[in-house]
Amino acid sequence: MRQRKTNEVGRMTSQELTAALRERLGQFKNQPAVNAVGSVISSADGIATVSDMTGVRSGELISFASGAYGIAMNLEENKVGVAVFYGHAGICSGESAAGTGRVMEMPCGRAMLGRVVNPLGAPLDGKGEIKCAAYRPIEFPAPGIIERGPVNRRLETGILAIDSMIPIGRGQRELIIGDREIGKTSIAVDTILNQKGKGMVCIYVAIGQQAQRVARTVQTLQKNGAMEYTTVVCASASDTASMQYICPYAACALGEYFMYNGMDALIVYDDLSKHAVSYRTLSLLLHRPPGREAYPGDVFYLHSRLLERAAQLSPEAGGGSLTALPIVETMNGDISAYIPTNVISITDGQIFLDAEKFRSGARPAINTGLSVSRVGGAAQGRCVRKLSGRTRLELAQYQELVVFARFGSDLEPATVAALRRGERLSEALRQGQHEHYTYAQETLLLYALSGELLKELKPAEIQAFFKAYLDRIYRMHPEVPYEITHEDKISDASKEIIDEAARAVLAEWEEAARESSEAAAQSENAQGENAQGENAQGEAALKPAEVSEAAEK
Repeated sequence: MRQRKTNEVGRMTSQELTAALRERLGQFKNQPAVNAVGSVISSADGIATVSDMTGVRSGELISFASGAYGIAMNLEENKVGVAVFYGHAGICSGESAAGTGRVMEMPCGRAMLGRVVNPLGAPLDGKGEIKCAAYRPIEFPAPGIIERGPVNRRLETGILAIDSMIPIGRGQRELIIGDREIGKTSIAVDTILNQKGKGMVCIYVAIGQQAQRVARTVQTLQKNGAMEYTTVVCASASDTASMQYICPYAACALGEYFMYNGMDALIVYDDLSKHAVSYRTLSLLLHRPPGREAYPGDVFYLHSRLLERAAQLSPEAGGGSLTALPIVETMNGDISAYIPTNVISITDGQIFLDAEKFRSGARPAINTGLSVSRVGGAAQGRCVRKLSGRTRLELAQYQELVVFARFGSDLEPATVAALRRGERLSEALRQGQHEHYTYAQETLLLYALSGELLKELKPAEIQAFFKAYLDRIYRMHPEVPYEITHEDKISDASKEIIDEAARAVLAEWEEAARESSEAAAQSENAQGENAQGENAQGEAALKPAEVSEAAEK
C-alpha cells in the first residue's frame, strides 16, 4: 500500500506537487499570540492608566504584575484607561500590565444555582468552589428579530393587582419604579418566591446595595425554599465602581446560558439607578465629557444593550426565555428624570409604586393609572383577562371620584355606588408580603368581585370573606379550581357552584352578624338591669339616713 502511494506521488508533475504543497501550507495557521504589554503610569480610585499598549481592544481583560485584573475602557493614542476590579491599591507606577486577549467571562451552569457570587463568579457564601464547565462573555449581542418569538406565555407573580391588570409574559422586560423603601424589592422577591415548582430559574442581581440588606434578601429566599432555583449575583456598596458596573452584564450572561439551553429564566436588576451612578463614576474618573446630570453621553446605550438581551426565543432557536424585571428608584415620584425616562423607553411597561398610597397603608402600593404592560396582555390567561377587563377602569374612576368627593357634600346615588365599589376593589387588591395567589384563586376572586354579591359587604370585611369563600370552594368543590387551572375556563356548572358558595358564605356571615347583634343586645339589657338594681340598692341605703335626719329635726 505504501509502495502504491509512493508511485502515485512519483507520477505527479512538479507543478502539481507545488500546487498541493501551497494548498496545504495555506491551510496551516501557526500565528503566535501577541498580546499588548505596557507599563502603569498612574493608579488611583480604581482606575489605572497604562502606556504603550498598542493593539489592545476595548473591553479586553488586562492583567497586572501585582495580580490585579481590570477591563480596558478608554483607548487613547499613547495610553489606555483600565477599570480595575480588585487589588487596585497594590498597583504601583511603573508596574507592567499585559492584555490577555480575552474578554471578561462569567462561569455558567446549574452549579451556580443556590449560590451567592460576585460578578467574577467567585463564591461569597462560604460554601466552597463552584465548578462550571461553560463560560459566556459578559457582553453579548442581543437576539435578532428572526431568533425571537412572540411573548405569549404568562409569568405568574402571585400578586393579584399585577396578574390581573399589569400582566407579565415570559421574555418581557417590565420595569418596577418608585421612590425608595416603598416595596419595589418586595414585589421582585415575591415574584421569585412564586416561581417555585414552575421550572423557572431565577437570578437576583444586587447592585450597590448594603451587604446587610442583601443578606436579609438571601435569608428570605432560603427560608421560603427559593434558593434551590436562584442565584444571587452581588456587587455591594463596598465594592469598586468597576465591579458594580459589570455586575448586571455578568448576571445577564448567566441568564442567557439557561435561555439558549431551552430553559426559562427570570432576572431581577436591583437596581439600575445605582448601576448608572457607578458608570458615571467610572466615566468621570476616566475624564470622559459629562452630559445631563453629569452622566456620559452613552448612558442610554448602557442599559439598552443590557435589557435588549431579554427575549423569548423562537422554537427554531431553542424556545427558551429570559424575563427581565429592572428596578429604578425615583426622587419624590418624578418619573420624568433622566434615568427613569431612559429605562421606561427601553422596557415593555412599568409597575409604578405610589409613595402616597404606601403611606396610606396600601400593600402593594401600585398606582394602576400610571402602570402599564404593553405586551403582557397576549400572555394573560383567558379567565383572568375576561374577568379583569372592568377592574382597571373602575379603579381609575374611583381615584378620580375620591378627589372630587372631598369638595362635595351632596353626591348622586350613582357616584356613591361607584365610590363604595372602588373601596371594595381597593381593599380586595390588598395583599400581604410573601402572600401569593394561584391562578385559580385569582380567577375565583375576580369572579366574586365582578358580580353584585359583594355590594353589601363593608371594605373591612372583604379579606375575611375571601378567605372563607376560597376555603369553602377548595374543601367542597375542588373540581372547580382544577378546571380553571388545567382548562382555563369556567363552565356554567362551575359558575353555579361558585355563586352558591358565595351566597352560602354570605348567609353564614349574616347569621353570625345576627347572633352577634342579639348577644350584644342581651348584654346591654343585662347591664341595664344590673344598673337598675344597683340604683335601687343605693336608694334603700339612703333611707335610714333620711329617717335619722328627720328624727333629729
